[in-house]
Amino acid sequence: MKATSDGIFQGENPLNSALPLAILQICVVVVLTRGLAFLLRPLRQPRVIAEIIGGILLGPSALGRSSAFLNTVFPKESLTVLDTLANIGLLFFLFLVGLELDLRAIRRTGATALVIAVAGISLPFILGIGTSFVLEHTVNRGVSTGPFLVFMGVSLSITAFPVLARILAELKLLTTDLGRMAMSAAAVNDVVAWILLALAIALSGSGSPLVSVWVLLTGAGFVVASFFLLRPILAWMARRSPEGEPVKEIYICATLSIVLAAGFVTDTIGIHALFGAFIVGIIVPKDGPLAGVLLEKVEDLISGLFLPLYFVSSGLKTNVMAIQGRDSWELLVLVVATACIGKIGGTVLASLVVRVPLREAVTLGVLMNTKGLVELIVLNIGKDRHVLNDETFAILVLMALINTFITTPVVMAIYKPARRGAPYKNRTVLRANPDDELRMLACFHSTRNIPTMINLMESSRGTRRRGITVYAMHLVELSERSSAISMVHKARRNGMPFWNKRRNGDGDQLVVAFETYQQLSHVSIRAMTAISDLHTIHEDVVTSAHQKRATLIVLPFHKLHQMDGHMESLGDEYQHINQRVLHHAPCSVAILVDRGLGGAAQVPASDVSYNIAVLFFGGRDDREALAYGMRMVEHPGIELHVLRFLPQSGASGADDDEAFLADFRGNVVTRNESARYEEKTYSEKADVVGEIKAVGRCNLFLVGQGAPCVPLADRSTDCPELGPVGSYLALPEFSTVASVLVMKQYDPTAKHYDLVEEVADMAVDVDTPVRKGNRGE
Repeated sequence: MKATSDGIFQGENPLNSALPLAILQICVVVVLTRGLAFLLRPLRQPRVIAEIIGGILLGPSALGRSSAFLNTVFPKESLTVLDTLANIGLLFFLFLVGLELDLRAIRRTGATALVIAVAGISLPFILGIGTSFVLEHTVNRGVSTGPFLVFMGVSLSITAFPVLARILAELKLLTTDLGRMAMSAAAVNDVVAWILLALAIALSGSGSPLVSVWVLLTGAGFVVASFFLLRPILAWMARRSPEGEPVKEIYICATLSIVLAAGFVTDTIGIHALFGAFIVGIIVPKDGPLAGVLLEKVEDLISGLFLPLYFVSSGLKTNVMAIQGRDSWELLVLVVATACIGKIGGTVLASLVVRVPLREAVTLGVLMNTKGLVELIVLNIGKDRHVLNDETFAILVLMALINTFITTPVVMAIYKPARRGAPYKNRTVLRANPDDELRMLACFHSTRNIPTMINLMESSRGTRRRGITVYAMHLVELSERSSAISMVHKARRNGMPFWNKRRNGDGDQLVVAFETYQQLSHVSIRAMTAISDLHTIHEDVVTSAHQKRATLIVLPFHKLHQMDGHMESLGDEYQHINQRVLHHAPCSVAILVDRGLGGAAQVPASDVSYNIAVLFFGGRDDREALAYGMRMVEHPGIELHVLRFLPQSGASGADDDEAFLADFRGNVVTRNESARYEEKTYSEKADVVGEIKAVGRCNLFLVGQGAPCVPLADRSTDCPELGPVGSYLALPEFSTVASVLVMKQYDPTAKHYDLVEEVADMAVDVDTPVRKGNRGE
């Protein structure tokens, strides 16, 4: 089979050449696995499940039963190229897994996690050896007993560290005590599993026992040499890659070449090329930008295109139809049950010994029973070395699939971490005592939101003795990329947004912007990060708002302002985040349509000069908007223009509106020259639109979401969360310079769909940041 074809016009079939056939295979695999991942997404399954199923479907168990399909897409002569590409992808993926494992964190693993890890390995390993005797006398006859015992023990005792991290993140358990314990135990488990796998590979050689001893000793020598010879080289490159500067291309190339060279050495030794790549990943220094840049450079190509080929390579060897007869299916049940009993039972017993509550112990056991890629690696090596026959291989692949598939639904059924919080009173900007502290949760998606958010904070600080506390929350989508888990670890470790570690310097500038502003202002700021799936990230926002006892949640509009004045949507998912937060919020919510309030940079307090307009139609949301405007006008650089709209029919406003406006006129307008109040009558929509356009230069409009007004836009908008007035103000044809803040007041009398259970006698720990500057003021 030659590499490329001369084309169909030369009478050649492109599928008879290696490159076009490999391209077709990659495309088929990616489309199928991504399609299955999409279908399984409602079940919250990790992508590895879709990839295992996709591999099995393409093999002799399903589509591969058609000889026409198999001979066209996966002919025998192409399998060497397919396996080579798959193993290159696997090699670099194991390098990424090693990058995620921090040996310092493993060394810091507490006694509790260590005991759980040891028990979670020992019991299933022993039971696996016991099961191997049953299989050896039924379906796996004629193999060497020693290697088969070890392979069975390893296959039942493995916990898939990357898959477990993904499941924990998906279930929002990664940063909980349970999640930390599971990750620590899984990290120890991962390292021990590789040691056991090296032992299994060494024992499975066809030579004398002395050869196996030499393989093990040489492998151990390679590990020692890597730490003493390779690590200083990698550390030198890491030191020469300072924060804020791009990592040199030669360092990336050198590191990836070291990965390949290490793989060559371990393959030559006889313990598989994957070990070399994994060891190099472990010894790469985790401090500094080098490790992060390596993740960014490698993971998308490897995880997206090449790694799925390994699942297909495995699936082509998996023939579920080889499991024939009642006895074989009973053996499958036995293996699944043994794996579950061993892993869950060992973990639960150890957890109870170290006084972990029963429910958490069972949940931990189910989580530790997660299988994944490493399991398939073990099984494929066993198959290639003739330790496992077709039927045993199929049974063990299905065991890995079943155990991983049941993890998420079982954990969701038995463990629902209680979101509890103490009740609090200040949930609206409009409150009985306006001198109480204003606590704001300001959310943002990208760097573009930062200047406007800081300028809004400065405008909102007021002059009260108890000023404003802001929690700036970066909303980050949890993707399928390996680095997403690294982000979570960084956020969990230092409490700061993960982007202060990025190589391009933007993150450092953002952190410096927050810290500098806090030191020069009257505002206390704490930076936070929420990393979650976009479908559930609203839970993080709502839970954090309740935990921090927030008065106001500020959300960015899902459309970004462009240079030509138009608004470009980030996607429906971001709009749905805002809608869900509005639905579940424990306090008032504001959506900010950002058109560059104050420009593209932070404005110093002495230079603030904004014109703010409040459009008042009546109702609780409009009162909330005006209450926020009353706080903002206390800033010496802000002028407030309140425009009240009254219907020409003469209908009077509600008593609450009249009383509040009377208080505003008496206590604000008469005492502050920066505040103006006007009343306008209208008979139709055009009158309102004309008056709004006549406001003149305005930097920010404050409006209520539920204003009692007919929709002002001539065409229907796709932004119901902004209300009838806000939807019009967000249109590009209305303005290209004025930002809009649409406010919805928390209504204690309305029906709520609370995500946080309030407990009256619960201790309060809101983690209020301490302002570092202006302490004497």
